Amino acid sequence: MNVLVFGLGALGTVYSCLLKKAGHKVFGIDIPSVASCIDRQGVQVRGIWGEHQAFLDRVATCINQLDEVDFDLIIVTVKAFQTDAVSQVLKPYIKDTTYVLLAQNGYGNYEAACKYIAAHHLVLGRVIFGAVTLQPGISEVTVIADDVLIGQPEQLLDTARLQVLAEVFSRAGIPTRVSPNIMDFLWAKIIYNSALNPLGAILEVPYGKLAEMEWSRQLMDQIISEIFAVLKALKQPVPWEDAEAYRSTFYQQLLPSTAAHRASMLQDIQQGRKTEIEALNGAVVRLGEGLGIETPVNRVITWLIQCKEALGLSKA
Repeated sequence: MNVLVFGLGALGTVYSCLLKKAGHKVFGIDIPSVASCIDRQGVQVRGIWGEHQAFLDRVATCINQLDEVDFDLIIVTVKAFQTDAVSQVLKPYIKDTTYVLLAQNGYGNYEAACKYIAAHHLVLGRVIFGAVTLQPGISEVTVIADDVLIGQPEQLLDTARLQVLAEVFSRAGIPTRVSPNIMDFLWAKIIYNSALNPLGAILEVPYGKLAEMEWSRQLMDQIISEIFAVLKALKQPVPWEDAEAYRSTFYQQLLPSTAAHRASMLQDIQQGRKTEIEALNGAVVRLGEGLGIETPVNRVITWLIQCKEALGLSKA
C-alpha cells in the first residue's frame, strides 16, 4: 500500500515506522524542522512494543511535493483543531480507492472532514494506546488499554473492506479490530479524556493522583455526570447505562491502568502548543448549549485550560 501519514508526532511516528517495517510504501508530512530531522535520521519506536527503526520513502512539508503518488491510505494524526484545514488540503488527493483514517482525539473530526471529503472515504479510529515523543521522529509506546478500533460512523463501508485495513495494522504490530459502533467507543474515549486530561494539566500531576484526592474526584464525577446528560439528550449510546455505571468502571478499571500517565495536554502547554480542549470539554459545553443543558464544571475546566494555554503560548 501507498500510505501517507499526515502529522509525524507521537502517534504518526508509530504508524509510519511500523507500517514501513511491514513492507508498505510510507510517506510523511510535517513542519520543516520535524520533516528534515526525520529525513536524516528516520523514525523510531521504543517502549512496550519493542525497538523499531525505519526510513520513510519520503518526508515532505506540504502535500504538493507528493503530487505523483496515488495514496491507498491516508492517516491523519494532527490535532483536532487542524482537521478542517488538513481535510481541505487533502481533498484533491482522494482517489476512488483512497481511505482516510482519522486517528485523533475529541469530538468533531469526522464532521470537519466531511465538509471536504466524501464520507464513504472516511474511517474513524479509536486509538487507546499511549505514545510520547522523545524527540522528533522518536516515539515511546508507554501503555495500551485495548485494541485500536476502526469503523465508519454511517455504515458507508462494508465490514470486509474495514477488516482489510484492520489486518494491515495488526500485521504491522498495531492491534486493530473493526467496530460497527465506532461513535459509541469514540465517545467513551472522550469521557475518559475529558475527566482526566485537563485536570492532570491544571494540577500537573499523574492521573493516579487525581483519584487519590477527594476534591479532584468530585470534579471528575461532575464532569462525567454533565457529559452523560449531554449524551442522553443527543441519544448517543455508550457502553455504560449511566454516569454511575461509567464511574464504577472508570475508577476500578480504566484509571488504574494509566495511573502513572501524565496528561498530553500538560505536555502541549509546557511546550507552548495549542491544546485540544475545544474538542473535549469545550465540545461538551457547546453541545450542551445547543441542547439547553448546563455544563458548568466542563465550562470552568475549559476556561482554566485556555488560561494555562495562553500563558504557555506567551512564554513560547
